[in-house]
Amino acid sequence: MNRNFSNAIENWYKEYKRELPWRDSADPYVIWISEIILQQTRVVQGYDYFVRFMKRFPDVATLAEADEDEVMKYWQGLGYYSRARNLHAAAKSMNGVFPKTYPEVRALKGVGEYTAAAICSFAYNMPYAVVDGNVYRVLSRYLGIDTPIDSTEGKKLFAAVADELLDRKNPALYNQAIMDFGAIQCSPQTPNCMFCPLADSCAALAKGTVAELPVKQHKIKTTNRYFNYIYVRMGVHTFINKRTGNDIWRNLFELPLIETPVAVSEEEFLALPELKALFAPKELPVVRSVCRDVKHVLSHRVIYANFYIVDLPEDSHSFTAYQKIKAEELEQYAVSKLVHAFIEKYID
Repeated sequence: MNRNFSNAIENWYKEYKRELPWRDSADPYVIWISEIILQQTRVVQGYDYFVRFMKRFPDVATLAEADEDEVMKYWQGLGYYSRARNLHAAAKSMNGVFPKTYPEVRALKGVGEYTAAAICSFAYNMPYAVVDGNVYRVLSRYLGIDTPIDSTEGKKLFAAVADELLDRKNPALYNQAIMDFGAIQCSPQTPNCMFCPLADSCAALAKGTVAELPVKQHKIKTTNRYFNYIYVRMGVHTFINKRTGNDIWRNLFELPLIETPVAVSEEEFLALPELKALFAPKELPVVRSVCRDVKHVLSHRVIYANFYIVDLPEDSHSFTAYQKIKAEELEQYAVSKLVHAFIEKYID
């Protein structure tokens, strides 16, 4: 079965594979960057980010020497920003040379088993099987496996099955093929079973369980958070803050923020002690609401955001705890997609 499976997958790939800028490269750095970008990002979105990132950071040394704020700026909009921080930290640890063994690649910050297998098979043609969402889907359907893919048992089972089916003579070709097969042919919602080269031997198709596989046992719990942002106009200046600590968007910049435990009306916001504390004594700021109840969905959180604009005189002593910058320089700082969308739409 192994050879029939791998042959069918590889032959399909040779005809239908996606033409991608990192696809024909054996440079481990190029493959590493592409794999990290695509970890939580669809190819159609990640393509342009990859091109821009590689143009600015063409090799390990360039990335290692860069300032983290610049790296984050090039990552802006991709989300899951720990990926960018880990990329930068890993590049610094390499001393200008990408590692050449699986254990060394696996030891890089932010590199898990899947990414290490992808890099080592694509760059060095080493026999390590990749197991990502596409592979889970193909294997669970083809073999009719209903063990939850997010269980310890499931992860071990699929890793063993993937390793057993791996074409050890052509691991790079096979791994690329099965991932593209899962993304295009055996897709999540609309798999093309009628014209699938594995249709005659697919267990899920025979049993009518294609739509039910793969199985997940855990649903992600989400938490609601309520953000109230303030854009300050003080002559030609405005204010920003860099997020720190173990929270979302760490090391990204943002507008002054007051987070509340529940949603607040405009009147309730204007009465908050935290808001009044931002202003110098005797100042009478003009505060106006410009955008309310913006819903921003993250993997584990749903942000409900309100945006306000505050006008202050040029000699104001308010917002002293924040970083003062020229408003025209705001675009140079990496911010979340939520804040960036507000700036693009409402700030001249």
